[in-house]
Amino acid sequence: MEFFVATKAGSILGPIASLFGIVMDLLFRFTSSFGVFNIGVCIILFTIITRLLLFPLTLKQQKSSKMMALMNPEIAAIQKKYKGKTDQTSMAKQQVEMKAVYEKYGSSPTAGCLPLLIQFPIILALYRVIYNIPAYVPSVRVFFENVVEPLQNQPDFASKLIEVGGKMSNGFTAEALANPNKVIDLLYKFTPDNWKGLENAFPSIADVIAQNADKIEQMNSFLGINLATAPFTGFSNITVAWIIPILAGITQWLSTKLMSTNQTMDKDAPGAQMMNSMMITMPLMSVFFCFTLPAGIGIYWVVQGIILIFQQMFVNSYMKKVDMDELIRKNVEKMNKKRAKKGLPPAKINQNAAVNLKSIQAKQEEEEAEKNRRLERNAKQVKDSTEFYNSDPK
Repeated sequence: MEFFVATKAGSILGPIASLFGIVMDLLFRFTSSFGVFNIGVCIILFTIITRLLLFPLTLKQQKSSKMMALMNPEIAAIQKKYKGKTDQTSMAKQQVEMKAVYEKYGSSPTAGCLPLLIQFPIILALYRVIYNIPAYVPSVRVFFENVVEPLQNQPDFASKLIEVGGKMSNGFTAEALANPNKVIDLLYKFTPDNWKGLENAFPSIADVIAQNADKIEQMNSFLGINLATAPFTGFSNITVAWIIPILAGITQWLSTKLMSTNQTMDKDAPGAQMMNSMMITMPLMSVFFCFTLPAGIGIYWVVQGIILIFQQMFVNSYMKKVDMDELIRKNVEKMNKKRAKKGLPPAKINQNAAVNLKSIQAKQEEEEAEKNRRLERNAKQVKDSTEFYNSDPK
């Protein structure tokens, strides 16, 4: 089963990654025509394009989250009503009532998950391309191929290449390096010092290596950072690349905070705890991944975070102007079209759902106040009775 899932995921990501590779190649050719020979610039443009294309899904997910925040008081009331009841009848009633709430708002429990599920394979494919650019971008790959072909014709090239690569060669064997693609994968990780070591190890083709290494270094260097290597190489080696994970964490925290302001909910409401934990875990995960993965992915993550901040500011402003009753009406209409196809009767449109929620909350507050008044009356009766009998023991 695990093998099937992995194979299925790979089959889905492959075509998407290939498509993104074509886009990245076009961007590289475009920037090169203006004399900008840099992968970092292409990653920035690539990130802007992909985030703009994904924006409709982001907006859809935000609308679903806003709708869920509106529904939460009713859902919480049903959960409170059946809390502790595990018999089959009570569980069936709870399910029916929960379904009725979702139908009233034209929503479903998976409405907010669908946009995220669509984005997930896209994001994984993006990482695959950025993680190994030469495998997907022909305009970049050609400079590595210029080195690989003469390199593989050298005697004992595999063992020397592994020696030059040092720690970067972990996981590469002489047998594997018979495949040109594996050699390119290893060379893509090389730093300027590694390329210099490669020239010394193969003096007969040193000129070819040096000529292409200069181009590769120019492509991979962004603000003095090697995009093919991870920023973290030990606590004793703090470099300017460390700013990438830090910026990734800050931008992730800001975008998540802005998202939470659009999804205001009671601290006891379903999902509130998860939202609070995301405020902490997501930025920390960003920092960790951007420290340990190639800096090119960190650049993508930082630029994505900055774009998300501006997009979220726009979404928050837009959602304040959205008429939720009108949105509910449209949702119910869409749901009724689906129900009609299945031969089901239409659900009733609740034009005043937001007002009804306030009525429910007011009713709950009134019930709580009445309960407190009863407790106060009982306490007063006990007190008065105690004082009466104590005043005259006879």
